[in-house]
Amino acid sequence: MTDLNQTAFQKYTGMTVEKIEIDTLVVGAGQAGVAMSEHLSKLGVPHLVLERNRIAEGWRTGRWDSLVANGPAWHDRFPGLEFDDLEPDAFAPKERVAAYFEAYAKKFNAPIRTGVEVKKVERNAGRPGFTIETSEGVIEANQVIVATGPFQRPVVPPIAPKDEKLTQIHSAEYRNPEQLPEGAVLVVGAGSSGVQIADELQRAGKQVYLSVGAHDRPPRAYRNRDFCWWLGVLGEWDAEGVQPGKEHVTIAVSGARGGHTVDFRRLAHQGMTLVGLTKAFNEGVVTFASNLADNLARGDENYLALLDAADAYIARNGLDLPEEPEARTMLPDPECVTNPILELDLAEAGVTSIIWATGYSVDYNWLKVNAFDANGKPQHQRGVSTEPGVYFVGLPWLSRRGSAFIWGVWHDAKHIVDHIVKQRTYLDYRDASQRQAEADLKQMPDGAQPDSHIQKASLMGVR
Repeated sequence: MTDLNQTAFQKYTGMTVEKIEIDTLVVGAGQAGVAMSEHLSKLGVPHLVLERNRIAEGWRTGRWDSLVANGPAWHDRFPGLEFDDLEPDAFAPKERVAAYFEAYAKKFNAPIRTGVEVKKVERNAGRPGFTIETSEGVIEANQVIVATGPFQRPVVPPIAPKDEKLTQIHSAEYRNPEQLPEGAVLVVGAGSSGVQIADELQRAGKQVYLSVGAHDRPPRAYRNRDFCWWLGVLGEWDAEGVQPGKEHVTIAVSGARGGHTVDFRRLAHQGMTLVGLTKAFNEGVVTFASNLADNLARGDENYLALLDAADAYIARNGLDLPEEPEARTMLPDPECVTNPILELDLAEAGVTSIIWATGYSVDYNWLKVNAFDANGKPQHQRGVSTEPGVYFVGLPWLSRRGSAFIWGVWHDAKHIVDHIVKQRTYLDYRDASQRQAEADLKQMPDGAQPDSHIQKASLMGVR
Protein backbone atom coordinates (compact mmCIF):
# COMPACT_ATOMS: atom_id res chain seq x y z
CA MET A 1 0.00 0.00 0.00
CA THR A 2 1.34 3.44 -0.85
CA ASP A 3 1.89 5.99 1.91
CA LEU A 4 -1.12 7.98 0.74
CA ASN A 5 -3.25 4.85 0.71
CA GLN A 6 -2.09 3.94 4.19
CA THR A 7 -2.69 7.43 5.58
CA ALA A 8 -6.22 7.61 4.21
CA PHE A 9 -6.97 4.09 5.34
CA GLN A 10 -5.78 4.83 8.88
CA LYS A 11 -7.92 7.97 9.01
CA TYR A 12 -10.96 5.95 8.05
CA THR A 13 -10.60 3.05 10.49
CA GLY A 14 -12.27 4.94 13.33
CA MET A 15 -16.00 4.93 13.95
CA THR A 16 -16.59 8.28 12.21
CA VAL A 17 -14.63 10.79 10.22
CA GLU A 18 -15.50 14.34 9.16
CA LYS A 19 -13.82 14.37 5.76
CA ILE A 20 -11.30 12.41 3.74
CA GLU A 21 -9.63 13.39 0.49
CA ILE A 22 -8.42 10.58 -1.74
CA ASP A 23 -7.57 10.34 -5.41
CA THR A 24 -9.78 7.35 -6.26
CA LEU A 25 -12.71 5.77 -4.43
CA VAL A 26 -13.82 2.23 -5.26
CA VAL A 27 -17.37 1.34 -4.22
CA GLY A 28 -17.73 -2.37 -3.52
CA ALA A 29 -15.28 -5.05 -2.37
CA GLY A 30 -16.42 -8.08 -4.30
CA GLN A 31 -14.34 -9.57 -7.07
CA ALA A 32 -14.52 -6.32 -9.07
CA GLY A 33 -13.44 -4.09 -6.19
CA VAL A 34 -10.56 -6.35 -5.19
CA ALA A 35 -9.34 -6.48 -8.81
CA MET A 36 -9.52 -2.70 -9.08
CA SER A 37 -7.56 -2.26 -5.85
CA GLU A 38 -4.80 -4.57 -7.02
CA HIS A 39 -4.23 -2.68 -10.26
CA LEU A 40 -4.51 0.73 -8.58
CA SER A 41 -1.96 -0.36 -5.97
CA LYS A 42 0.45 -1.68 -8.59
CA LEU A 43 0.42 1.65 -10.43
CA GLY A 44 0.63 3.77 -7.28
CA VAL A 45 -2.81 5.38 -7.43
CA PRO A 46 -3.93 6.38 -3.91
CA HIS A 47 -7.35 4.90 -3.28
CA LEU A 48 -9.86 3.52 -0.83
CA VAL A 49 -12.33 0.65 -1.28
CA LEU A 50 -15.61 0.93 0.62
CA GLU A 51 -17.83 -2.09 1.24
CA ARG A 52 -21.09 -1.87 3.18
CA ASN A 53 -20.87 -5.49 4.31
CA ARG A 54 -17.86 -7.83 4.16
CA ILE A 55 -15.44 -8.63 1.37
CA ALA A 56 -17.21 -10.81 -1.22
CA GLU A 57 -20.45 -10.69 0.76
CA GLY A 58 -22.50 -11.79 -2.23
CA TRP A 59 -20.74 -15.15 -2.20
CA ARG A 60 -21.42 -15.57 1.52
CA THR A 61 -25.05 -14.62 2.02
CA GLY A 62 -26.46 -13.98 -1.46
CA ARG A 63 -26.30 -17.62 -2.52
CA TRP A 64 -27.76 -20.96 -1.43
CA ASP A 65 -25.86 -23.26 0.91
CA SER A 66 -24.63 -25.83 -1.60
CA LEU A 67 -23.56 -23.41 -4.34
CA VAL A 68 -20.18 -23.91 -5.97
CA ALA A 69 -18.46 -21.84 -8.63
CA ASN A 70 -19.69 -22.54 -12.15
CA GLY A 71 -16.14 -22.72 -13.48
CA PRO A 72 -13.26 -24.99 -12.38
CA ALA A 73 -10.64 -23.74 -9.94
CA TRP A 74 -7.94 -23.41 -12.61
CA HIS A 75 -10.17 -20.99 -14.52
CA ASP A 76 -12.31 -19.05 -12.04
CA ARG A 77 -9.53 -17.14 -10.28
CA PHE A 78 -7.23 -14.14 -10.61
CA PRO A 79 -3.79 -14.60 -12.20
CA GLY A 80 -1.91 -13.87 -8.99
CA LEU A 81 -3.29 -16.61 -6.72
CA GLU A 82 -4.37 -20.22 -7.10
CA PHE A 83 -6.75 -22.30 -5.00
CA ASP A 84 -3.96 -24.21 -3.31
CA ASP A 85 -6.33 -26.58 -1.47
CA LEU A 86 -8.38 -27.64 -4.49
CA GLU A 87 -7.68 -29.79 -7.49
CA PRO A 88 -7.50 -27.67 -10.67
CA ASP A 89 -10.67 -29.23 -12.09
CA ALA A 90 -12.66 -28.94 -8.84
CA PHE A 91 -15.43 -26.38 -8.31
CA ALA A 92 -14.87 -24.14 -5.33
CA PRO A 93 -17.66 -23.95 -2.71
CA LYS A 94 -19.04 -20.46 -2.18
CA GLU A 95 -17.36 -20.03 1.22
CA ARG A 96 -14.03 -20.93 -0.34
CA VAL A 97 -14.56 -18.35 -3.07
CA ALA A 98 -15.23 -15.65 -0.46
CA ALA A 99 -12.13 -16.69 1.47
CA TYR A 100 -10.14 -16.55 -1.76
CA PHE A 101 -10.97 -12.89 -2.30
CA GLU A 102 -10.19 -12.08 1.32
CA ALA A 103 -6.80 -13.74 0.96
CA TYR A 104 -6.18 -12.00 -2.34
CA ALA A 105 -6.92 -8.58 -0.84
CA LYS A 106 -4.64 -9.33 2.10
CA LYS A 107 -1.87 -10.40 -0.28
CA PHE A 108 -1.30 -6.81 -1.43
CA ASN A 109 -2.71 -5.11 1.70
CA ALA A 110 -5.72 -3.64 -0.09
CA PRO A 111 -7.06 -0.44 1.55
CA ILE A 112 -10.55 -1.86 2.08
CA ARG A 113 -12.91 -0.44 4.69
CA THR A 114 -15.88 -2.72 5.42
CA GLY A 115 -19.14 -1.80 7.11
CA VAL A 116 -19.37 1.55 5.30
CA GLU A 117 -22.28 2.34 2.99
CA VAL A 118 -21.99 4.87 0.19
CA LYS A 119 -25.19 6.90 0.26
CA LYS A 120 -24.64 9.51 -2.45
CA VAL A 121 -22.08 10.54 -5.06
CA GLU A 122 -22.28 13.97 -6.69
CA ARG A 123 -19.96 15.86 -9.02
CA ASN A 124 -18.51 18.99 -7.47
CA ALA A 125 -19.65 22.31 -8.94
CA GLY A 126 -16.92 24.65 -10.11
CA ARG A 127 -14.09 22.40 -9.01
CA PRO A 128 -12.78 18.95 -9.92
CA GLY A 129 -13.88 15.65 -8.45
CA PHE A 130 -16.80 14.29 -6.50
CA THR A 131 -18.28 14.54 -3.03
CA ILE A 132 -19.29 11.21 -1.56
CA GLU A 133 -21.61 10.89 1.40
CA THR A 134 -21.15 7.69 3.40
CA SER A 135 -22.56 6.22 6.58
CA GLU A 136 -19.41 7.37 8.39
CA GLY A 137 -18.57 10.72 6.87
CA VAL A 138 -17.76 12.59 3.69
CA ILE A 139 -15.11 11.76 1.11
CA GLU A 140 -13.72 13.94 -1.66
CA ALA A 141 -12.35 11.95 -4.61
CA ASN A 142 -11.11 12.72 -8.11
CA GLN A 143 -12.39 9.41 -9.51
CA VAL A 144 -15.18 7.06 -8.47
CA ILE A 145 -15.16 3.41 -9.58
CA VAL A 146 -18.49 1.60 -9.32
CA ALA A 147 -17.68 -2.03 -8.52
CA THR A 148 -21.06 -3.09 -7.14
CA GLY A 149 -21.68 -5.75 -9.79
CA PRO A 150 -24.87 -6.71 -11.63
CA PHE A 151 -26.61 -8.60 -8.80
CA GLN A 152 -27.93 -5.73 -6.70
CA ARG A 153 -31.70 -5.99 -6.63
CA PRO A 154 -33.52 -9.35 -7.00
CA VAL A 155 -36.24 -9.11 -9.64
CA VAL A 156 -39.61 -10.76 -9.13
CA PRO A 157 -41.89 -10.12 -12.14
CA PRO A 158 -45.19 -8.33 -11.63
CA ILE A 159 -47.12 -11.48 -12.58
CA ALA A 160 -46.27 -12.99 -9.16
CA PRO A 161 -49.56 -13.91 -7.45
CA LYS A 162 -50.64 -12.10 -4.31
CA ASP A 163 -51.50 -15.24 -2.40
CA GLU A 164 -50.59 -15.47 1.28
CA LYS A 165 -51.03 -19.24 1.17
CA LEU A 166 -48.01 -19.55 -1.12
CA THR A 167 -44.42 -19.26 0.06
CA GLN A 168 -42.68 -17.11 -2.55
CA ILE A 169 -38.98 -16.27 -2.50
CA HIS A 170 -36.38 -15.12 -4.98
CA SER A 171 -33.42 -17.42 -5.64
CA ALA A 172 -31.30 -14.88 -3.72
CA GLU A 173 -33.23 -15.86 -0.57
CA TYR A 174 -33.17 -19.62 -1.13
CA ARG A 175 -30.77 -21.54 1.11
CA ASN A 176 -31.78 -25.24 1.21
CA PRO A 177 -34.80 -27.57 0.78
CA GLU A 178 -35.55 -27.55 4.53
CA GLN A 179 -36.36 -23.86 4.24
CA LEU A 180 -39.56 -24.60 2.29
CA PRO A 181 -42.86 -25.97 3.61
CA GLU A 182 -44.20 -29.39 2.72
CA GLY A 183 -45.55 -29.62 -0.80
CA ALA A 184 -44.53 -29.22 -4.42
CA VAL A 185 -42.44 -26.34 -5.72
CA LEU A 186 -42.67 -24.27 -8.89
CA VAL A 187 -39.25 -22.91 -9.93
CA VAL A 188 -39.58 -20.09 -12.45
CA GLY A 189 -36.42 -19.64 -14.51
CA ALA A 190 -34.05 -22.29 -15.81
CA GLY A 191 -30.70 -20.54 -15.95
CA SER A 192 -27.84 -21.79 -13.81
CA SER A 193 -29.49 -20.78 -10.52
CA GLY A 194 -32.96 -22.06 -11.34
CA VAL A 195 -31.90 -25.43 -12.70
CA GLN A 196 -29.46 -26.11 -9.85
CA ILE A 197 -32.07 -25.22 -7.22
CA ALA A 198 -34.72 -27.31 -8.97
CA ASP A 199 -32.34 -30.28 -9.16
CA GLU A 200 -31.49 -29.97 -5.47
CA LEU A 201 -35.16 -29.81 -4.49
CA GLN A 202 -36.02 -32.82 -6.64
CA ARG A 203 -33.17 -34.83 -5.10
CA ALA A 204 -34.48 -33.87 -1.66
CA GLY A 205 -37.79 -35.55 -2.51
CA LYS A 206 -39.80 -32.53 -3.60
CA GLN A 207 -42.16 -32.61 -6.55
CA VAL A 208 -40.76 -29.88 -8.78
CA TYR A 209 -42.23 -27.98 -11.71
CA LEU A 210 -39.51 -26.14 -13.64
CA SER A 211 -40.50 -23.29 -15.96
CA VAL A 212 -38.02 -23.28 -18.85
CA GLY A 213 -37.50 -20.25 -21.05
CA ALA A 214 -34.97 -19.52 -23.78
CA HIS A 215 -31.48 -20.62 -22.78
CA ASP A 216 -28.02 -21.67 -23.88
CA ARG A 217 -26.98 -25.12 -22.72
CA PRO A 218 -23.24 -25.73 -23.13
CA PRO A 219 -21.67 -29.09 -22.28
CA ARG A 220 -20.01 -29.08 -18.89
CA ALA A 221 -17.07 -30.83 -20.52
CA TYR A 222 -16.34 -32.39 -23.89
CA ARG A 223 -13.44 -34.59 -24.98
CA ASN A 224 -11.58 -34.09 -21.68
CA ARG A 225 -11.88 -30.30 -21.68
CA ASP A 226 -14.23 -28.13 -19.61
CA PHE A 227 -16.49 -25.79 -21.56
CA CYS A 228 -14.57 -22.85 -20.05
CA TRP A 229 -11.50 -24.13 -21.89
CA TRP A 230 -13.45 -24.52 -25.11
CA LEU A 231 -14.86 -21.01 -24.95
CA GLY A 232 -11.32 -19.77 -24.39
CA VAL A 233 -9.59 -21.48 -27.31
CA LEU A 234 -12.54 -20.79 -29.61
CA GLY A 235 -12.34 -17.08 -28.81
CA GLU A 236 -15.84 -16.94 -27.35
CA TRP A 237 -14.84 -15.38 -24.01
CA ASP A 238 -13.29 -12.46 -25.90
CA ALA A 239 -16.31 -11.85 -28.14
CA GLU A 240 -16.98 -8.11 -27.92
CA GLY A 241 -20.56 -7.98 -29.18
CA VAL A 242 -23.74 -9.80 -28.24
CA GLN A 243 -25.29 -11.79 -31.05
CA PRO A 244 -28.71 -10.42 -32.09
CA GLY A 245 -31.43 -12.13 -30.09
CA LYS A 246 -28.97 -13.28 -27.43
CA GLU A 247 -29.03 -10.13 -25.30
CA HIS A 248 -30.95 -11.71 -22.41
CA VAL A 249 -30.53 -15.44 -22.97
CA THR A 250 -29.59 -17.32 -19.81
CA ILE A 251 -26.94 -20.01 -19.57
CA ALA A 252 -27.76 -23.34 -17.95
CA VAL A 253 -24.52 -24.78 -16.59
CA SER A 254 -23.63 -26.41 -13.28
CA GLY A 255 -20.58 -27.21 -11.19
CA ALA A 256 -22.67 -29.06 -8.60
CA ARG A 257 -21.62 -32.56 -7.55
CA GLY A 258 -18.34 -32.27 -9.38
CA GLY A 259 -19.84 -30.65 -12.47
CA HIS A 260 -22.23 -32.04 -15.04
CA THR A 261 -23.98 -31.04 -18.24
CA VAL A 262 -27.47 -29.70 -17.64
CA ASP A 263 -29.92 -32.01 -19.42
CA PHE A 264 -33.54 -30.96 -19.01
CA ARG A 265 -34.88 -34.20 -20.49
CA ARG A 266 -32.87 -36.21 -17.97
CA LEU A 267 -34.33 -34.14 -15.15
CA ALA A 268 -37.81 -34.88 -16.50
CA HIS A 269 -37.12 -38.61 -16.75
CA GLN A 270 -35.99 -38.46 -13.11
CA GLY A 271 -39.37 -37.10 -12.07
CA MET A 272 -39.24 -33.35 -12.59
CA THR A 273 -42.08 -31.74 -14.57
CA LEU A 274 -40.97 -29.25 -17.19
CA VAL A 275 -43.25 -26.44 -18.31
CA GLY A 276 -42.85 -23.53 -20.70
CA LEU A 277 -42.37 -19.87 -19.94
CA THR A 278 -44.62 -18.70 -17.09
CA LYS A 279 -47.21 -16.28 -18.45
CA ALA A 280 -49.77 -15.38 -15.78
CA PHE A 281 -51.55 -16.30 -12.56
CA ASN A 282 -55.30 -16.09 -12.16
CA GLU A 283 -57.21 -17.24 -9.08
CA GLY A 284 -54.72 -19.96 -8.22
CA VAL A 285 -54.17 -21.15 -11.78
CA VAL A 286 -50.89 -20.50 -13.56
CA THR A 287 -50.66 -20.54 -17.35
CA PHE A 288 -47.56 -21.41 -19.35
CA ALA A 289 -46.53 -20.62 -22.90
CA SER A 290 -46.55 -23.48 -25.41
CA ASN A 291 -42.86 -22.95 -26.16
CA LEU A 292 -41.26 -25.65 -24.02
CA ALA A 293 -40.28 -27.92 -26.95
CA ASP A 294 -38.94 -24.95 -28.92
CA ASN A 295 -36.89 -23.72 -25.97
CA LEU A 296 -35.38 -27.17 -25.48
CA ALA A 297 -34.64 -27.49 -29.19
CA ARG A 298 -32.83 -24.16 -29.28
CA GLY A 299 -30.84 -25.14 -26.21
CA ASP A 300 -29.88 -28.34 -28.04
CA GLU A 301 -28.76 -26.29 -31.05
CA ASN A 302 -26.46 -24.25 -28.83
CA TYR A 303 -25.11 -27.44 -27.24
CA LEU A 304 -24.46 -29.19 -30.55
CA ALA A 305 -22.93 -26.07 -32.11
CA LEU A 306 -20.26 -26.03 -29.42
CA LEU A 307 -19.55 -29.73 -29.98
CA ASP A 308 -19.19 -29.06 -33.72
CA ALA A 309 -16.85 -26.12 -33.11
CA ALA A 310 -14.78 -28.21 -30.70
CA ASP A 311 -14.47 -31.10 -33.15
CA ALA A 312 -13.42 -28.71 -35.91
CA TYR A 313 -10.82 -27.11 -33.63
CA ILE A 314 -9.39 -30.53 -32.72
CA ALA A 315 -9.16 -31.57 -36.37
CA ARG A 316 -7.69 -28.24 -37.44
CA ASN A 317 -4.97 -28.37 -34.80
CA GLY A 318 -4.32 -32.11 -34.82
CA LEU A 319 -5.03 -32.52 -31.09
CA ASP A 320 -5.01 -35.96 -29.51
CA LEU A 321 -8.21 -35.76 -27.48
CA PRO A 322 -10.48 -38.80 -27.06
CA GLU A 323 -13.61 -38.92 -29.15
CA GLU A 324 -16.94 -38.72 -27.31
CA PRO A 325 -19.75 -39.79 -29.66
CA GLU A 326 -22.12 -40.44 -26.74
CA ALA A 327 -22.18 -36.69 -26.07
CA ARG A 328 -24.47 -36.33 -29.10
CA THR A 329 -27.00 -38.86 -27.87
CA MET A 330 -30.27 -37.20 -26.83
CA LEU A 331 -32.81 -38.77 -24.52
CA PRO A 332 -36.35 -39.10 -25.91
CA ASP A 333 -38.76 -36.30 -25.16
CA PRO A 334 -40.63 -37.02 -21.92
CA GLU A 335 -44.41 -36.78 -21.58
CA CYS A 336 -44.25 -33.23 -20.22
CA VAL A 337 -42.60 -32.13 -23.49
CA THR A 338 -44.73 -34.07 -25.98
CA ASN A 339 -47.93 -33.21 -24.10
CA PRO A 340 -47.07 -29.94 -22.38
CA ILE A 341 -48.96 -28.53 -19.43
CA LEU A 342 -50.39 -25.14 -20.36
CA GLU A 343 -52.39 -24.57 -17.18
CA LEU A 344 -51.76 -25.73 -13.63
CA ASP A 345 -54.07 -25.39 -10.64
CA LEU A 346 -51.53 -24.83 -7.89
CA ALA A 347 -53.71 -26.16 -5.09
CA GLU A 348 -54.68 -29.31 -6.99
CA ALA A 349 -51.01 -29.91 -7.87
CA GLY A 350 -50.01 -29.46 -4.22
CA VAL A 351 -47.74 -26.49 -5.03
CA THR A 352 -47.05 -24.59 -1.82
CA SER A 353 -43.90 -22.70 -2.85
CA ILE A 354 -42.66 -20.64 -5.78
CA ILE A 355 -39.00 -19.82 -6.28
CA TRP A 356 -38.38 -16.94 -8.65
CA ALA A 357 -35.01 -17.54 -10.35
CA THR A 358 -35.65 -14.51 -12.49
CA GLY A 359 -32.44 -12.55 -12.20
CA TYR A 360 -31.42 -9.19 -10.84
CA SER A 361 -31.40 -5.52 -11.72
CA VAL A 362 -28.92 -2.81 -10.80
CA ASP A 363 -29.57 0.05 -8.40
CA TYR A 364 -27.72 3.32 -8.96
CA ASN A 365 -30.02 5.69 -7.11
CA TRP A 366 -27.07 6.79 -4.99
CA LEU A 367 -25.01 7.78 -8.03
CA LYS A 368 -26.09 11.32 -8.99
CA VAL A 369 -23.98 11.74 -12.12
CA ASN A 370 -24.52 11.98 -15.86
CA ALA A 371 -23.57 8.41 -16.68
CA PHE A 372 -26.92 6.81 -17.57
CA ASP A 373 -29.29 6.63 -20.49
CA ALA A 374 -33.02 7.32 -20.32
CA ASN A 375 -33.65 3.81 -18.98
CA GLY A 376 -31.08 4.12 -16.20
CA LYS A 377 -28.55 1.88 -17.95
CA PRO A 378 -24.88 2.84 -17.52
CA GLN A 379 -23.39 4.53 -20.58
CA HIS A 380 -19.76 3.59 -20.98
CA GLN A 381 -17.03 2.39 -23.31
CA ARG A 382 -15.24 -0.58 -21.75
CA GLY A 383 -16.14 0.75 -18.31
CA VAL A 384 -15.18 4.38 -18.96
CA SER A 385 -18.46 6.22 -18.46
CA THR A 386 -19.87 9.29 -20.15
CA GLU A 387 -19.31 11.15 -16.87
CA PRO A 388 -15.56 11.94 -16.75
CA GLY A 389 -14.06 10.41 -13.65
CA VAL A 390 -16.76 7.74 -13.16
CA TYR A 391 -16.02 4.14 -14.09
CA PHE A 392 -17.96 0.86 -14.04
CA VAL A 393 -16.48 -2.60 -13.60
CA GLY A 394 -17.95 -6.08 -13.11
CA LEU A 395 -20.96 -5.68 -15.41
CA PRO A 396 -21.89 -8.28 -18.05
CA TRP A 397 -20.42 -7.50 -21.46
CA LEU A 398 -18.46 -4.54 -20.10
CA SER A 399 -15.85 -5.20 -22.77
CA ARG A 400 -16.41 -8.83 -23.75
CA ARG A 401 -18.42 -11.95 -23.01
CA GLY A 402 -16.19 -12.85 -20.06
CA SER A 403 -16.48 -9.48 -18.32
CA ALA A 404 -18.75 -10.60 -15.47
CA PHE A 405 -16.66 -13.69 -14.71
CA ILE A 406 -13.88 -13.73 -12.13
CA TRP A 407 -10.96 -13.74 -14.55
CA GLY A 408 -12.70 -11.35 -16.93
CA VAL A 409 -13.29 -8.68 -14.31
CA TRP A 410 -9.57 -8.71 -13.49
CA HIS A 411 -8.64 -7.85 -17.09
CA ASP A 412 -11.35 -5.18 -17.35
CA ALA A 413 -10.06 -3.61 -14.12
CA LYS A 414 -6.57 -3.35 -15.63
CA HIS A 415 -7.91 -1.46 -18.64
CA ILE A 416 -9.79 1.00 -16.43
CA VAL A 417 -6.77 1.68 -14.21
CA ASP A 418 -4.62 2.26 -17.29
CA HIS A 419 -7.16 4.89 -18.36
CA ILE A 420 -7.06 6.53 -14.92
CA VAL A 421 -3.27 6.65 -14.91
CA LYS A 422 -3.24 8.20 -18.37
CA GLN A 423 -5.68 10.91 -17.25
CA ARG A 424 -3.61 11.59 -14.13
CA THR A 425 -0.57 12.10 -16.36
CA TYR A 426 -2.38 14.80 -18.33
CA LEU A 427 -3.65 16.49 -15.19
CA ASP A 428 -0.19 16.44 -13.62
CA TYR A 429 1.29 18.39 -16.54
CA ARG A 430 2.88 21.75 -15.68
CA ASP A 431 3.87 24.33 -18.28
CA ALA A 432 7.16 26.24 -18.13
CA SER A 433 5.84 29.07 -15.96
CA GLN A 434 4.32 26.64 -13.48
CA ARG A 435 7.49 24.60 -13.30
CA GLN A 436 9.53 27.75 -12.67
CA ALA A 437 7.10 28.95 -10.00
CA GLU A 438 7.30 25.61 -8.19
CA ALA A 439 11.10 25.67 -8.42
CA ASP A 440 11.12 29.19 -6.94
CA LEU A 441 8.91 28.04 -4.08
CA LYS A 442 11.30 25.22 -3.23
CA GLN A 443 14.26 27.65 -3.07
CA MET A 444 12.57 30.11 -0.68
CA PRO A 445 13.70 30.13 2.97
CA ASP A 446 11.46 28.42 5.51
CA GLY A 447 8.69 30.74 6.69
CA ALA A 448 8.96 33.13 3.75
CA GLN A 449 5.73 34.04 1.94
CA PRO A 450 5.69 33.77 -1.86
CA ASP A 451 4.52 36.57 -4.08
CA SER A 452 0.87 36.22 -4.95
CA HIS A 453 1.56 35.70 -8.65
CA ILE A 454 4.02 32.91 -7.89
CA GLN A 455 1.58 31.25 -5.51
CA LYS A 456 -1.22 31.51 -8.06
CA ALA A 457 0.93 30.02 -10.80
CA SER A 458 1.97 27.15 -8.57
CA LEU A 459 -1.65 26.24 -7.85
CA MET A 460 -2.84 26.30 -11.44
CA GLY A 461 -3.69 22.83 -12.71
CA VAL A 462 -3.91 21.23 -9.29
CA ARG A 463 -6.82 18.80 -9.27
